Amino acid sequence: MSHTFDDRVVVPGLGKQIALDMGCLPVEDEMGTYFDAPEIDIDAYDRIVIGMSGGKDSLASLLRLVDMGVDLSKVELWHHDVDGREGSSLMDWKFMADYNRQIAEAFVVPIYFSWLEGGFEGEMLKENAYSKPHKFEGPEGLVTLERDTTRSAPNTRLKFPQVSASLQTRWCSSALKIDVARRQLNNQARFNGKKCLFITGERRQESSNRAKYNQFEPHSCDRRAGRLARHVDAWRPVLHWDEEQVWDALKRHGIIAPVPYRLGWGRSSCMTCIYNSPRIWATISHYFPERARIIAGYEDQFGVTISRDRINVLDVSRHVEPFEIDDLEALEQALKSEYTLPVVQSPRQPWQLPAGAFGNEGCGSD
Repeated sequence: MSHTFDDRVVVPGLGKQIALDMGCLPVEDEMGTYFDAPEIDIDAYDRIVIGMSGGKDSLASLLRLVDMGVDLSKVELWHHDVDGREGSSLMDWKFMADYNRQIAEAFVVPIYFSWLEGGFEGEMLKENAYSKPHKFEGPEGLVTLERDTTRSAPNTRLKFPQVSASLQTRWCSSALKIDVARRQLNNQARFNGKKCLFITGERRQESSNRAKYNQFEPHSCDRRAGRLARHVDAWRPVLHWDEEQVWDALKRHGIIAPVPYRLGWGRSSCMTCIYNSPRIWATISHYFPERARIIAGYEDQFGVTISRDRINVLDVSRHVEPFEIDDLEALEQALKSEYTLPVVQSPRQPWQLPAGAFGNEGCGSD
């Protein structure tokens, strides 16, 4: 069944993304939308939310605020648990939630987690059913938001998101991140009557699609002119940066490169991201074989592969050499849920550029 309702109605801000998919170049307009906005009056905001994936670009966004002298008491981190909290570990790195907790602790800022109940796996296995509730943490504790089943019919997925710039097809981003964040903003009275800045770490250098993004614009949850007077702007502070600037920011602040880059990954998305190259899948098959087997098993069950060539992840990587991982400390960490490595280097420790820096292996969404 079509997922038009899920992806066009449940995610009302999707229209802008679809316009980007169609090649519509954003421009400045009277609503405060700017294609280029490397500097803004950030002191004007009451709250600043950073979407913190734990990858280099979201870290660089946080560090950009530090360099700007932003009052960190206004800042909070939001991390979306892709696999949820109900037992699945199908997609993400096991340690990623705890890693982000430690980043928040290092900068003395609060972090709030959110997720779709059942996570990626639960949504993928949806069969003639409604999507599960959203859950998010806030200053008052855990909030559960049920679905309004009066406005839609049950539907079925039973396949992985497909490799596409369109968020209708690549439903993982819309269902597990964009929609969750939207409901977090819309369902917290603490943002009403306030001016909030929502920050994400996309960079134009990453893809032709992201090259078209606006750097500053009203967020889809903005209701500044409405009854709630909720003013929400979206800003991408490192959108104009190249990768060298990102690594330089981490080096200057002594942030040790996150584990995925130390293992050779060029992006810190899910470990088993649908955008993984054959060499990344070969590396997963070699060092984390059970993770690859589970993915391939679902592909066989659905009769639909991640690859557009209809080859499952085991076969697509069968004749490709995996990375030779020398960073055994990072490799050991990849097997644990608790993050036991430092996130900030000691003053005497030299900063190291990770193996995955400036790599050209596909891994992580575009």
